[in-house]
Amino acid sequence: MRKQLLYCKIFCLVLVGLLSLNNLTAQEKDVATDVPRYNTVYTSVPSLQISPSARAGGMADVGASTTPDVFSQYYNPSKYAFLSSKAGVSFSYTPWLAKLVRDIKLMELVGYYKIGRADNQAISASLRYFSMGGVEQFDEMSRSLGEAHPNEFAFDMGYSIMLTPDYSMGVTLRYIRSDQNLVSGDTQAGNAFAADISGYLTKFFMVGQNEPMWSFGFNIKNIGTKISYGGNASSFIPTQLRLATGLLYPFDDYNALSFNVEVDKLLVPTPPLPNPKDPEKYQKQREAYEKTSSIAGIFKSFADAPGGFKEEMQEVNLGLGLEYSYNNRFFVRAGYHYQSPYKGNLQFFTLGAGFKMSVFSIDASYLISSVASNPLDQTLRFTLAFDFDGIRSLLR
Repeated sequence: MRKQLLYCKIFCLVLVGLLSLNNLTAQEKDVATDVPRYNTVYTSVPSLQISPSARAGGMADVGASTTPDVFSQYYNPSKYAFLSSKAGVSFSYTPWLAKLVRDIKLMELVGYYKIGRADNQAISASLRYFSMGGVEQFDEMSRSLGEAHPNEFAFDMGYSIMLTPDYSMGVTLRYIRSDQNLVSGDTQAGNAFAADISGYLTKFFMVGQNEPMWSFGFNIKNIGTKISYGGNASSFIPTQLRLATGLLYPFDDYNALSFNVEVDKLLVPTPPLPNPKDPEKYQKQREAYEKTSSIAGIFKSFADAPGGFKEEMQEVNLGLGLEYSYNNRFFVRAGYHYQSPYKGNLQFFTLGAGFKMSVFSIDASYLISSVASNPLDQTLRFTLAFDFDGIRSLLR
């Protein structure tokens, strides 16, 4: 039955590769220098790397050090402890790879609730569903085997607490399920469990008569098990490190500008490159790579690239985000994201806008690729959020 599902599996693998935010490219070497040129770090469950928030989407997916909002669950859950509102809920919708197909989408529902007498703690949760649409399956005779509907699902719960007036930390537990939804065959839905550890620091200082705020945030995401779709093989999930810093500068009581810089890196081993001169060595390296546990892979990911330190630095992505706010009600955003051409070549600009009232806020963002053949070009994101304190005051 494996042969009967060959075409379907190839299609699914290609599709998943496009969705991975890594833009999988062939692994090859420069003939003249014998130096690795393309060696993408790839993972399963690629939808976990898709940014859901339109606010962050307008700032090139920067979010670990920005001011807290309802969608902090994905970027830095420890920020919830700093929110003044008692509770909030938000929904986002993202049509994905719209230039290629029309029925791939990401939907996420997220919310938080402040707890504790000092109002310095919060619990949060999110539910995300990623649909890859319909995938027609064929056997080796090009006969239809029906339509599959691959999907990925994740549910998580978080807790955050202010340890000092300036610093908070958070922890999140996550259940992940990935289903290729094949009509038949020896594959099955994959399940994994993961956790996030995050922190958020703020400091105010005086510049003349203005009081800017400096912030720093980190988030180690998806520390957990590998995922298997049946058999003895298993794959890494996208464990990721985010480090960010930002500056919020208020010009007066109405106008403010914030600038944030964020770097991120997958904490997943770099796969070995094929070596035609020594295939046995490559085979041993490949076996060692596949046997590496997810925790060991985190530590190996800092010093295992075939190209040494230079290649390790190529695995670090850079994001720049800018947000202008007027009266904390109207927002305009812009950003730029850079990824090495040898590690996926995702380079793009983003634009965004938002409107906020006491009861609700709405945000939208738009992605503009700065390189050719980027399937993410023209990606739109929409977010709608509700503030429970605002709703309560409206009903009084």
